[in-house]
Amino acid sequence: MYPNSQAAAVHGLTDLFCAANAIHRARGGSPCSEISVSHWKLNEDSGRIRRIYTTHPGRTQKLAVVILPPSMGVPSGSNPKRERLCRWLKARYADGTALCSVCAGAFLLAETGLLDGRTATTHWSHAEEMERRFPKIKIETQKLLIDHGDIFTAGGVMAWLDLGLRWIEKLMSPTVMLGAARFFVIDPPRSEQRMYAIFSPNLLHGDAKILQLQHWIHTNYSEELCVAMMARFAAMGERTLLRRFHRATGLKPSEYFQNVRVSRAQEALEFSTHTVEEITTLVGYRDNSAFRHMFKKVVGLTPTEYRSRFGLVGTHRR
Repeated sequence: MYPNSQAAAVHGLTDLFCAANAIHRARGGSPCSEISVSHWKLNEDSGRIRRIYTTHPGRTQKLAVVILPPSMGVPSGSNPKRERLCRWLKARYADGTALCSVCAGAFLLAETGLLDGRTATTHWSHAEEMERRFPKIKIETQKLLIDHGDIFTAGGVMAWLDLGLRWIEKLMSPTVMLGAARFFVIDPPRSEQRMYAIFSPNLLHGDAKILQLQHWIHTNYSEELCVAMMARFAAMGERTLLRRFHRATGLKPSEYFQNVRVSRAQEALEFSTHTVEEITTLVGYRDNSAFRHMFKKVVGLTPTEYRSRFGLVGTHRR
């Protein structure tokens, strides 16, 4: 809850997650698997960020995700209060917490510098101002939700509903997400109605060096990255990297890298009018057949079949 943040979104997300917990319990789910929701706020006197509310008192787990709700208007230039908030957000991110913004909340997320070099979305009316203030970010307001695995941005004022449903699906299951959507009488996000799992990387494993490498991969997925380059970035031997990376994420570095690329390709196939050949280049592949083979291996469908089933664009460019 930052200055001028929208209380309706804060409490609406809380209600949405609590409804998901109730659905989870009704289906026999374990209380240990429930989503714990907390509200955090800057203490004006001490300058510290403190928890002011929680649905599960006594829980001490790391934060899986921090969501910056919409604000009532675009935040003005930087000030000491928001600088403290940005430092806190960057510290959480360094611990493996995923960061999310909704609507104008993207401005605060952008001030951390963590969106530099990435695509992001915000409310369409804020796009020009955001591009002017943060030229290193590629703004794509035609997208309602952009999922980078470790950083998420949602567009419209009410897009907290789509973001909340996405996290219910990630933290619980598609069944609970659909139950919550029905309970609130809202449409589940089209991109969630997949028969194939969304790539949801583990960021809370506690290995700081591997986490740093994961963030680097998510930013540089379109480059030709190999294990040797990853080992150099992480400042460790290749064997050590392979062992620690698999222990932390459950995947080999090369598998993780390909999953990131394929997930970005899925997003482009769903929301853009780029041809498959263009998407091949955008996500870093130099060979169309290699991309199609990897996509089919990971997703279970060819890129064309995937777009036909899940694409939201009515007319695709030939």
